[in-house]
Amino acid sequence: MAKTASISIETLHQLLRCDAEAGKLYWKPRPREMFGSLKAFRTWEARFSGKQAFTARNKNGYHHGCILYKYFVAHRVIWALTYGEWPSDHMDHINHVRTDNRISNLRIVSNAENHKNCKLSSNNTSGQAGVDWSKKDKVWRARINVRRKSIPLGFFKSKAEAIKARQDAETKYGFHKNHGLPEQASQS
Repeated sequence: MAKTASISIETLHQLLRCDAEAGKLYWKPRPREMFGSLKAFRTWEARFSGKQAFTARNKNGYHHGCILYKYFVAHRVIWALTYGEWPSDHMDHINHVRTDNRISNLRIVSNAENHKNCKLSSNNTSGQAGVDWSKKDKVWRARINVRRKSIPLGFFKSKAEAIKARQDAETKYGFHKNHGLPEQASQS
């Protein structure tokens, strides 16, 4: 489960404006009292006030930024500003695009549910998650991972049969319709 946030929703509303439809955050003007000096106030206002916030990307590809010296990812802040509470669990970018923070592209999920909506691995050679060619047996193999367990789905003479077995298993185990799609092919 995600760690609890340490900034109140009220403080977020004082400091940021959220465009939930576009998935963007903007810095609001701040009162002079928030700064130790007039110079610091003027510098901050000139540099940040009214400008887009959380535009940098972290090592995982998510937009992030700092609020009052605390680190946050943009999608969690957008959720909190939109719904008036911090997300209670993991957050899923439905279309797999980690910088697409439109509220319609975000959902709260368990860790297990989050693993049921992953983009196609970059080293996949078959075009279908969980399907690969067995050089040893010279057949197509299908499998699925559920709750950290690999479940074999069988060996098949044709790639189409292996893909069908995998798709049937995804339906059976409740995988998201975008699971295994490349991020640009995902649907909202």
